Amino acid sequence: MTTIEANVRDRYSQGAQQRQEALCCPVDYDTDLLRMLPAEIVEKDYGCGDPSRYVQAGDTVLDLGSGGGKICYMAAQIVGDGGRVIGVDMTDDMLALARKYQPHMAAKLGGDRVVFNKGYIQDLALDVAAMETFLQKHPVGDLASLQVLEAWKEEQRQQRPLIADDSVDLVVSNCVLNLVAQGDRRQMISEILRVLKPGGRVAISDIVSDEAVPRHLQNDADLWSGCISGAFQENAFLQAFLDAGFVAVAYDKWDAQAWQVVEDIEFRSVTLTAVKPSREQLYDAGQAVIYRGPFSEVRDDLGNVFPRGERIAVSKRTYDLLRHSAYGEHFIGLEPAAAVDGGCFTKPAGTRRPAAETKGGSHTGDNTANPCC
Repeated sequence: MTTIEANVRDRYSQGAQQRQEALCCPVDYDTDLLRMLPAEIVEKDYGCGDPSRYVQAGDTVLDLGSGGGKICYMAAQIVGDGGRVIGVDMTDDMLALARKYQPHMAAKLGGDRVVFNKGYIQDLALDVAAMETFLQKHPVGDLASLQVLEAWKEEQRQQRPLIADDSVDLVVSNCVLNLVAQGDRRQMISEILRVLKPGGRVAISDIVSDEAVPRHLQNDADLWSGCISGAFQENAFLQAFLDAGFVAVAYDKWDAQAWQVVEDIEFRSVTLTAVKPSREQLYDAGQAVIYRGPFSEVRDDLGNVFPRGERIAVSKRTYDLLRHSAYGEHFIGLEPAAAVDGGCFTKPAGTRRPAAETKGGSHTGDNTANPCC
């Protein structure tokens, strides 16, 4: 176990026993959702934002670093009977706190739609509880037994992953990603991408710094477990999700007031949102979009350019993304008057769609699927 991981686990184990004021960042949670929660869970929560605000009815939600279960139980009220909520945490005391109230919350919710799993958020395929059971029967005492463990872990990840590929609608987290060691962060964000369904969403509340955190602060274990020295630099946080393959990456929430200032570096709470792009083939359904403005043009994360006011031809995949995600308010969607089978979309980015091709069609943008070539 790394020093960082051990220190984080110890500090949050203490936080499950007694409230740790130093870990608290002021957050305006939805009081209607808090009303159902046991006081102990509300009291022993350590977050910096409210990602539950991004949950929709019917979602399968994954909470990374779910702690005492506050966000999970808030989300469970929103997803309804058709949804489910999965919490993942590595701290036994926090898992015990969350599970303590499962029967109580299931009765209030009218169903048991929340589950808490022991796992690492940088390795969401590995079932840590199952690994602990395996180690009880097959302890590691030499190189050969270590190789047996590693082979079991790989087989477990492949055959019985804790969180399956393409299985989650929304990944949320509340002030946890900054606690993960620097060397594990690329894998952590890749794992988020892996478990999300195509079109799935991300809402991550966390702490960012306005400047890169120097090495001597990163080496301070107390500052790391206190959500300070492990903070992403504000631009690097966005770029990490872009590099992993996400689109529509944005800061939806940005606290104007810094939470902490250490050595003249400002640390503040933000909420990052992003979308996993669809893997559908590019199909031409005769659709176009108009960028509303106010900028002269914008470019999306897939390389498409949209001049203000121009009817730009797009594939159905791009049309759905622009009309039904974080981009939606910025674009007018144009449908043809009759269904169009244009085959594979091969038009160069920025191609104008003549007005005649969508004349008489809908300007509201329905979401009817078409088969792809």
